[in-house]
Amino acid sequence: MAEDLKETIRETAQGPKRVTGDSGSVEQQDLGQLIEADRYLASKDAGKKGLKAIRRTKVIPPGAS
Repeated sequence: MAEDLKETIRETAQGPKRVTGDSGSVEQQDLGQLIEADRYLASKDAGKKGLKAIRRTKVIPPGAS
């Protein structure tokens, strides 16, 4: 999914924002919104990866009973 979004951002940045012809007009998605969506998904993925690395450990000092 993230790769699809990156490809969409790349294509949108290279193409025109709006095209008008005899049969109608077409407008691309806003590039800023696509970039924000990419950042959101990247932060969401980073959060998931970070949670897997956390381990809880109980430390008992020597001599404590």
